Amino acid sequence: MMASAYYSEEIHGAHQYFELSDFVLDSGYTLRGAKLAYKTHGTLSAAKDNVILVPHWYSATSATMELWIGEGRTLDPSRYFIVVPGQFGGGFSSSPSNTPPPFNQGAFPPVSIGDDVRAQHRLLTEHLGIQELQLVTGLSMGGQQTYEWAVRYPSMVKRAAPFAANARTPAYNTLLVDVAETLLTSDPAWQNGFYDDSSDVALGLRRHALAFGLTGMCPAFYQEEAWRGAGFASLEDFKRGFLEAYFLPMDPNNLLCQSSKWRRADVSLHTNGDLGAALGRITARTIVGAISTDMFFPLDDCRQDAAMIPGAELRVIDTVWGHLAGFCVLQEDARAIDAILRDVLALPVL
Repeated sequence: MMASAYYSEEIHGAHQYFELSDFVLDSGYTLRGAKLAYKTHGTLSAAKDNVILVPHWYSATSATMELWIGEGRTLDPSRYFIVVPGQFGGGFSSSPSNTPPPFNQGAFPPVSIGDDVRAQHRLLTEHLGIQELQLVTGLSMGGQQTYEWAVRYPSMVKRAAPFAANARTPAYNTLLVDVAETLLTSDPAWQNGFYDDSSDVALGLRRHALAFGLTGMCPAFYQEEAWRGAGFASLEDFKRGFLEAYFLPMDPNNLLCQSSKWRRADVSLHTNGDLGAALGRITARTIVGAISTDMFFPLDDCRQDAAMIPGAELRVIDTVWGHLAGFCVLQEDARAIDAILRDVLALPVL
């Protein structure tokens, strides 16, 4: 099954597009005719001083982050102008699934978190005329982009709230990426990334989904049968109706493009490998959100990052949903995220 339905604008609503023209990537390739998809919520103030940027996580789209946005929520479009950018490899922006030869499918060039953030910076400054961000926030790969923003453009970012992410991907975390990639490419129909519209690549996607079920939650989630609270009658029902249903519509090459960025995320590239020096550049008022049961980005790793950011605070979300708490299936997870965002937005800045 191909990803045409998942990437249909009829399902996710119309995106806007910023044409990047010929965009030189960190890998040395030029992505010709590059484009960045994005969505906005709310109204930009006359002073352009009410902007919040919310980059999305691995496998998500700009529409996914509407799980965090809404009237009465902290990210309230009646109060803020919320920009939700796509990312390279996300399916709407330039990606393996929509780029013509010679960079199509498995030949799509390597991209980085830095490439995403540079493209987003151009969107904001060149296209939208925005020079300051009241907050940058995101979870997982969205958190990696948040760290990159705060280190690369410190004067532009007033506040930062990375959730369930690290500023440099730890070695343990790269093994999770290895497993996910190995399962995707284990499908005989994958054909080194050059499958066609008639190919059924569901086997690799199902295997990949199981890996996220193993590590995306925590043991307590399964011990307590927490899937029942999400409307599933059994573990098998949850695996099929939640995990597989989420990943099956996706394009494997797009996921592989994103996972390669996840693996190589590292803000210390700005400071010759010195992570402390890189995080010491951050001037944004920062609250680092960690998840008590996160098996992707464990609490201790998040605590270490927070300790290197001047004036930063660590907040912990207690939940059995592990890394996938960002989906806000439980109202208490949504409330915990909102509370952290509310508190960071209340912090005074110079």
